[in-house]
Amino acid sequence: MGEDMAEVTLPAPVQALVDAINDADTEAFVAAFTADGFVDDWGRVLSGPEGVRSWAGSDAIGMGAQMTVLSASTEGDTTRIRFGWVSRRFTGESDGILVVDGDRLASFTIPPHG
Repeated sequence: MGEDMAEVTLPAPVQALVDAINDADTEAFVAAFTADGFVDDWGRVLSGPEGVRSWAGSDAIGMGAQMTVLSASTEGDTTRIRFGWVSRRFTGESDGILVVDGDRLASFTIPPHG
């Protein structure tokens, strides 16, 4: 396949989120976040385990989502990714901003498309 298909290296908590979505494992998805972690999807913020779980159900795992990280750059605690997404709700590419807190995620932000 050549160099273009090399695996993108992600911090472990970010990889855990991607794996949880692709494995359709809601418990693992919730567990990837800190107790006060949140998802910010185009300005719609869902915080805490219940919020994170509800987003997984309404927008990700519950929609059969598959997530492919296309590129990633990490500076300090913040990883910015470009990802491909295929689900019954949305298919396309998006940007993501993930903030790591220890061994979990403090937040996963999907900014509105510019």
